Amino acid sequence: YIPTPLAQKELEEFRKSFGRPAQLTLLYHWARLIELLYNAELAVQLLDDPEITSRETRIKVTPRAARGVGVVEAPRGTLIHDYTTDADGILTHVNLLVATCQNNSAINLSVKQAAKALIKDGKYDQGTLNTVEMAIRAYDPCLSCATHRLDGTLPVKIDIVGPDGKVVDTLTN
Repeated sequence: YIPTPLAQKELEEFRKSFGRPAQLTLLYHWARLIELLYNAELAVQLLDDPEITSRETRIKVTPRAARGVGVVEAPRGTLIHDYTTDADGILTHVNLLVATCQNNSAINLSVKQAAKALIKDGKYDQGTLNTVEMAIRAYDPCLSCATHRLDGTLPVKIDIVGPDGKVVDTLTN
């Protein structure tokens, strides 16, 4: 159940189309759309809340030595923040556990599965590279922009490995 009407309608359509639980990696994009729609609807509701939009909402902070840990769910996965400050409130340690790190094993497995499915009898082309890149973006849509080259593409390299474990060819974009 999602407590906003448009997002709830999309969730119902999603479940009608793919069942519950949905198991296809590429459905992450649709799920993110539903989450973003919910957040947009909720933002409109929050902007109508006088307690949130009041000028009296800021609480003065006194600098001190402390540690704060927070967890937030974001469109690309769970983000864990861990901050430590000294007596002056200056950051002395920051540890961010981002979704890409948490999803790295699953990303690697999806890339491997995509490559195995697409490379048949040693035949492959540039489309192979594009489809593998699509598997990466399913987990982390931010990665392609965060690591893009000046031409806007995500640098992707696939080493084609023969049965003996030696690289026989390399595909790059």
